[in-house]
Amino acid sequence: MSLPDPPAPRKPRRLGLWLPFAALALVVAGWSGAWVWARGQALSRMDAAALRLSELGYPITWKDRTVGGYPFRMDITLTEVTARAPSGWALAAPRIEGEAFLHGLTHWLVAAPQGLTFVRPIGGPVAVRGQLIRASLSHLGQHPPSVSFEGVKLVFEPGAGAAPFALESAGRVEFHLRAGPDDEGGVFATVDAGRARPSALLGRIAGDKPVAMVWNSTLSKISALSGATWGQAVRRWSDAGGRMTVRQAGITAGDAVAGARTGVLGVAADGRLSGTLDLSLRQAPRVLRVLGDAGALAPEAAAAGVMVIQARQGAGDTAQAALNFQAGRATLGPVALGPAPRVYEPR
Repeated sequence: MSLPDPPAPRKPRRLGLWLPFAALALVVAGWSGAWVWARGQALSRMDAAALRLSELGYPITWKDRTVGGYPFRMDITLTEVTARAPSGWALAAPRIEGEAFLHGLTHWLVAAPQGLTFVRPIGGPVAVRGQLIRASLSHLGQHPPSVSFEGVKLVFEPGAGAAPFALESAGRVEFHLRAGPDDEGGVFATVDAGRARPSALLGRIAGDKPVAMVWNSTLSKISALSGATWGQAVRRWSDAGGRMTVRQAGITAGDAVAGARTGVLGVAADGRLSGTLDLSLRQAPRVLRVLGDAGALAPEAAAAGVMVIQARQGAGDTAQAALNFQAGRATLGPVALGPAPRVYEPR
């Protein structure tokens, strides 16, 4: 008696082996398509923004633009970048690098690895180099968006024939713009471990000692700060009742210190600053004399300011005084110093 032959083994099915690879290929193809689409969207929005700014009188140009970062990032590199404003200010950089993750194209990190140059309307260009020069832009749907700038170990060098710049170097420079509650916006800026340029006015005050600056303020009615030009935006903001509340402000130049304890500022119809800052001043008489000798203040205004400060110093070298901006003039206590700073040029 013999047993029946067992059935022949079936040929193994390879469908289960290939399915994972097919699924992976579909995912890669889908992700690649999404990256290409996002690339096109990013470039289109960038071109539209540049065209809009150019129409408003703020042209931004570059020589070459490359895009990379696949598969998880969007990296955009621009070369020979320039940006100009109608006021005469300009910015240029040999190379700008921007980066955002594909899942967060509203949060960009931007760096200038080869430094940058800013041009002053009166004074000329200043080249900036440093260990780190970078910025970030996010929360684009808010007003204002979140903007941050950070510079580490910066060196400032005026161009040939340019006027001196106040600082030779700075250990750290930061600037932050943030949206707040109740239609507010915050502006924060600091300069630490600065060194004044000896030939500049600040250098005559600070000598070879460090320079530091701080600014902390809140702007109300921030949504009204918008318009085709800077002047239109500020006028609209001012007409809406916008004001800047100064929470902390000050500059330390060697042994001389000027700090604002409180203050509320606005912009008058003539485009000049208005409002009052309550100041705490140390070594103010020496500073006023330097300003008078340099021609930054009229000699008679500097002399009158010295008399006012000395009368308020008492036994120490610190005095309290109000800096007022009213009717287009700046006054220190009862002493007229000169025109109030102009925020925009009325037309």
